[in-house]
Amino acid sequence: MDLSIIIVNYKSKIKLENCLVSILNGKLQNTNYEIIVIENNSGDDLADLEVKFSNVKIILSEHNLGMGGGNNLGIKAATGEYVLILNPDTVLREGAIDILLSYLKNNLRVGLVGPKLLYPDGTLQLSCSRFPNFFIPILRRTFLGEYFKKIRDSFMMKDFDHNSIREVDWLMGSCLMFKKNQVDNEGKSFSPSFDERYFMYFEDTDLGRTFKSRGLKVVYNPEAVVIHDHARESAKHSWYIAIFTDKITWIHIESWLKYFIKWGFKL
Repeated sequence: MDLSIIIVNYKSKIKLENCLVSILNGKLQNTNYEIIVIENNSGDDLADLEVKFSNVKIILSEHNLGMGGGNNLGIKAATGEYVLILNPDTVLREGAIDILLSYLKNNLRVGLVGPKLLYPDGTLQLSCSRFPNFFIPILRRTFLGEYFKKIRDSFMMKDFDHNSIREVDWLMGSCLMFKKNQVDNEGKSFSPSFDERYFMYFEDTDLGRTFKSRGLKVVYNPEAVVIHDHARESAKHSWYIAIFTDKITWIHIESWLKYFIKWGFKL
């Protein structure tokens, strides 16, 4: 098997079906692939999708494992040489998968690659970033960001036009491709996976850091284009309201602290 496409579903059945249709319409050239959907204990009944899409395998998780844990369940079941992590709220433009797969095959020191992401209205979604310092989440979600725009915008790589292939620090986890079994710069074999200490948020930043620590490149490739109907759940309310009312905000804060405890409190 050439490629395993892994999608974690959580109350996203309609968007998931649109995503699956876009994969089938993508006209993968000479690629044997499987699609593994993890139903992350959301209550969605996906049985009809296995019938409608013959190469889709549904795995039912007994618990909500979060983004990283759900994808790891799919990675363990994957039989492909390469793995594509895909959110259910994505729609792939024709050729996107072929472009990413070909790029990885032809650039052996690249460990992780991702596409250009667009919002449904066609505008650019900033999906590649520099590694954050400890205060970046505060600058992104409070009024303080207006006073430190240069630092905030540098983190989000607003100084880059996002139209050329470029090595970056990390990529948004909505669409990521990597080889299932890799060799690092010291010749040691490893199998990439998400750190399950993060239930949600920072697992993609952490993954980029892991590849970099092993001497492998993380690359943004805008020749592949994916539409991402992205909703920032932790930013639905103002920070001074969310910190008292939103569970998802506290999950974000918890992941933020776990990330810096693991990698160091860079200021």
